Amino acid sequence: MSAQPPSKLAPHKLALCKLDDIDDGESAALVTELDGQRTSIIAVRQADNITLYVNSCPHILAPLDFMPGHFLTPEKDMILCSTHGALFRIEDGECVQGPCIGKHLTPISCVVREGHVWLD
Repeated sequence: MSAQPPSKLAPHKLALCKLDDIDDGESAALVTELDGQRTSIIAVRQADNITLYVNSCPHILAPLDFMPGHFLTPEKDMILCSTHGALFRIEDGECVQGPCIGKHLTPISCVVREGHVWLD
């Protein structure tokens, strides 16, 4: 058995999941530690890209998922808040419908490398 080469990623980066753990066009709930706090995260996969946000509505700070890990509208084109129906664009987290229009979900920087999603 040979030793694995060291990762090319900086040592402070953290792998959240494998890219293939989330089907293309789908969402998932992930949990990690950010700034010393256990944090629920929204992950949305579009092809080989992942967009991450803190799972907290800017209106009332409640989690957005209507079922664990399910954040998208039936058309899978927007993030939907289960509490009051606010709609957020996937690409930038801006609320475009609902009581928090113009506010944004809190983004989390990430990269996809070596088939994994990494905190950046």
